[in-house]
Amino acid sequence: MEYFLQQLINGLTLGAIYGLIAIGYTMVYGIIGMINFAHGEVYMIGAFISVISFLVLGTAGVTWVPFQLLIVLVLAMLFTSVYGWTIERIAYRPLRNSPRLAPLISAIGMSIFLQNYVQLVQGARVKPIQPVVTGGLKLMERADGFVVSLSYLQIFIILLTFALMYGFTQIIQRTPLGRAQR
Repeated sequence: MEYFLQQLINGLTLGAIYGLIAIGYTMVYGIIGMINFAHGEVYMIGAFISVISFLVLGTAGVTWVPFQLLIVLVLAMLFTSVYGWTIERIAYRPLRNSPRLAPLISAIGMSIFLQNYVQLVQGARVKPIQPVVTGGLKLMERADGFVVSLSYLQIFIILLTFALMYGFTQIIQRTPLGRAQR
């Protein structure tokens, strides 16, 4: 039972991350009417920008975690939005009035390009980083020492996902911007 509960917590956290990615896919498909296969790669680039930003801030002596998180969030949003804008200008906009297969092939090609680009620039090895948010709740413990835990990071991911899903739902249903997107 304890293993099941821990895996349920892990599954909810991973599902919440997939939900955040799905929000992006849904917004892109709803607005431009095509599936952006490079969306996951832009998400990956945002993760690499975050890792690099944390390393640079740590090297520069910035150690206050809330300030680090704010700077990393702003940098990741800035750089990934530039990547997204560039991809749209280069790979998707020229094909906007073409048959539906051409933008699909372009999206797959952009996805493969970005995967290889990041692999060349960053290397193929795993890049570990120490957790910025540590600690959590100990839900139960078995006699053999297995502990069912819920980390603060998992709580944050799940709550953020539900908040963003609720927020985007309200924006889409209740604002002029949302009516325009629909």
